[in-house]
Amino acid sequence: MLVESQPDMEVVGEAADGLDAVERLSVTGADVVLMDVRMPRMDGVAATRALTERGVTARVVVLTTFDLDEYVYAGLRAGASAFLLKDAPPEVLLSAIRDVHRGDAVVAPSATRRMLDRFADQLPDDEQPPDPRLEALTDREREVLLLVAQGLSNTEIAGSLFVAEPTVKTHIGRLLSKTGSRDRVQLVVLAYDAGLVRPAP
Repeated sequence: MLVESQPDMEVVGEAADGLDAVERLSVTGADVVLMDVRMPRMDGVAATRALTERGVTARVVVLTTFDLDEYVYAGLRAGASAFLLKDAPPEVLLSAIRDVHRGDAVVAPSATRRMLDRFADQLPDDEQPPDPRLEALTDREREVLLLVAQGLSNTEIAGSLFVAEPTVKTHIGRLLSKTGSRDRVQLVVLAYDAGLVRPAP
């Protein structure tokens, strides 16, 4: 009802669980998917991963209780573009849908960092081979990636590197392209996966 009340949005389908969602999205196009994490038959993480592997272009927003749900990080790694609390106010949910549709990150970088720190036990540790997704990055792009992963906004990154904000946006655009990341959230996950940033103790 909330989504349908908006003149620029339309509900094109609903699913009872993850498996149903994957099946429906194979025949019904959607721009944004609101995906619950805990569902019968197939949970939201597995469903998101299945959609990503099938090349479904819809952006997935994971809905979670956060404090009780330990699958948020797994959801982001599976290909979700963002996550929201289930009790988010209507205006926040609607704004998030629009932001994700535009390709922006819904989750504030600092909140993403705190969430990743919380689930540090799921991150790789010890020695690991270099991530091939980083091989094509320039020194400056790697520097920008580190700052993104540390929770800095574009404005803060520009101030830290003494460059213009449009320059930062250009670097981030190149980072997305070179690493195959869909948005800023995925860049943060990449930085942690590659061991460029370690979780806070």
